[in-house]
Formats: sequence, C-alpha cells, structure tokens
Amino acid sequence: MNRFLQLHLLTSYPPANLNRDDLGRPKTAKMGGTDRLRVSSQSLKRNWRTSGLFQSALAGHLGTRTKMLGCQVYDTLQAAGIPEKKAKTYAQAIAGQFGKLKKEEKDKPNSGLEIEQLVHISASEQQKIDSLVKVLIAEKREPAKEELELLRKEEMAADIALFGRMLASKPAFNIEAACQVAHALSVHTVAIEDDYFTAVDDLNDGSEDAGAAHIGDTGFAAGLFYSYICINRELLVENLNGNTELANKAIAALTEAAIKVAPQGKQNSFGSRAYASYVLAEKGDQQPRSLSVSFLKPVGRSADDYGLNDYGSEAVAVLEKQRDNFDLVYGACSDDHYSLNALTGKGSFAELMAFVSQ
Repeated sequence: MNRFLQLHLLTSYPPANLNRDDLGRPKTAKMGGTDRLRVSSQSLKRNWRTSGLFQSALAGHLGTRTKMLGCQVYDTLQAAGIPEKKAKTYAQAIAGQFGKLKKEEKDKPNSGLEIEQLVHISASEQQKIDSLVKVLIAEKREPAKEELELLRKEEMAADIALFGRMLASKPAFNIEAACQVAHALSVHTVAIEDDYFTAVDDLNDGSEDAGAAHIGDTGFAAGLFYSYICINRELLVENLNGNTELANKAIAALTEAAIKVAPQGKQNSFGSRAYASYVLAEKGDQQPRSLSVSFLKPVGRSADDYGLNDYGSEAVAVLEKQRDNFDLVYGACSDDHYSLNALTGKGSFAELMAFVSQ
C-alpha cells in the first residue's frame, strides 16, 4: 500500500484579494527574508470542502460543521408544537452531547442553545438526531439517557475523515486528520497595492452633484502560489472504517478541488478563478517532505534578454530540481510520481486522477 500521497501545486492568480487579514488586506508571510502572498490552509480547506465539485462527488458522505445544532433542533421541536421551555430543554440535552453549551445571555434568550466551539457532525449522526427528534415529537417526552448516545465513529463522513475533528468533552470520538494542508505561499516577492475605486449613482444626472455615490479602496496583489497537500491514505481508510472505495473517491474529489477551486475572497471584484498550472503527485511509504524549500530564494531573479522573468517555467524548474536533489541525498523519496504541466501541455488531468485514485 502507498501510505502517503503528496500533491505539489503551482497556481497563478491575477490581481486579487484571495484571503484577507484583520484589516481586509491580502494575507502575507515572510519567507527567505522577503514578503510573500499567503492563503491560509483554513481558507483553502473550507473552499474545497464547500465547493460544488466536492459536494457533488461525495454527496451523502459529508458532514456539517456548526455551533447551531441546538438551535436547529429547538426550531424543529417548536414548529411541531412542543412547548418552548420543554423544546429548549430537549434541544440542549441533544446539542450538549457534541460540546459544551454557551451560557445564556439576558438579551439573547436562545444563546444557551449554541455550542461553544464549532463541531463537525457526520451524516449518520445527523440521521440519529433527526430520528430522535421525531420520536420526541410523536411521544411528547424528553430524551432518555441512552437515546442521547448520538456520537458515532461508524459510517464516518469523508470530510471529517480527511480533515479530522476534536471534541474536547468526548475525546473518544475525536478523529485524527488524514490530510495535512500547508498555507499556500507565493514563490516570488510581492508588494501589496491599493485599488481606489468609486461607484456611480445611475439616477444622478450630474446636474447638481457630479460626484461619486461611494468611494473606497481595497488591497490586492498577483501571485504564483506553491501549495502542498499530504494525505495519509492508510489513516483515511481507517477513519472510514475500511471503506477503500470511499477513501479513493475522497482523494479524487480533494485532488480535483485543490487543482480547480479558487479561494472565494473578493471573486466578484477580481474574477480570479484559476486552475493549477503545474501538479506533481507522489506516492510511497517514505516519510513525506514538502518542496517549499525550492522557493526559499524567490523566483524572478533571472531576467531574459528583454528584461522579463518567466516565473512559471522557473518555478517548475527549481521545484523539479529540488525533488531530484532530495532523491540524490536521501534516496528515492517516493515510489512513483506523475506530473502535469499546463504551461508546456505535458501530461493530462485524466491520467493524474487515475494515478492518485489507485
């Protein structure tokens, strides 16, 4: 069994604000002593997980991450005619199985129904909850202690199996993530620029006021990003209770989403959708290693005769050189690999998907 599947992606985005910091500007990081654009792993995973592509491929095998479970149960009970006080008590008993509930605030009477932390609930657990709620409505009674044992490790959702979950109050139902995702970093230095923009009132004929109806500014930058994903196939199959077929479907769905789905930040303003220009997939039992060191020295320092830099081709060349150098020093770092290069037209997406799904 090839225990690890590693994916290395190079994706170019035009001017955009893919992932904002607390000031609304593109996230950055220092690497090799220079400023780089950054997209957090949290942002990447949510965009992939909630994409239509991922949802469609794994329909029926996905969970829901929420704090609002108690509110959902409460609304259902109330709508079915269960008195308010009893509905709240039943809903809190159910939601409390998945995490500690918030203290109720005076000006927010139902705040005590919310779970303090986000919790990822599998489809099979949601079915158990729905079935219990139907019984409580039909029999107009509170849930029994044994009926509140709603957490499951069986029939685990594919997204929970990939990205894991932690339940502080019920550690027996924690799931160790089988997929690790690095923050995506630009392979070159960047400078964040500001876009000053205005919006015009369509009904203002300008006879009295020719000014704009709104003015604003937003930070942006363009970048070629290196992304790294490591999937522990063995752990993924274990998390999915031995369901190899579902594990392969999950790997294929994640790979396609990582290649084709762009972060959602400011898409309406920048239209910065992109496919990966280069993908390297590696399989083997060897300990995984990122190839981020390829870009410790930023690319774009070797201008051609016209004073221009071919960032894409240079990034591919240094990444493949670093992979070869790791192999020279440590021996083969993977048993097999496959790459596609959309800059040169080498390789195919279909063959890549067949490679990662085996």
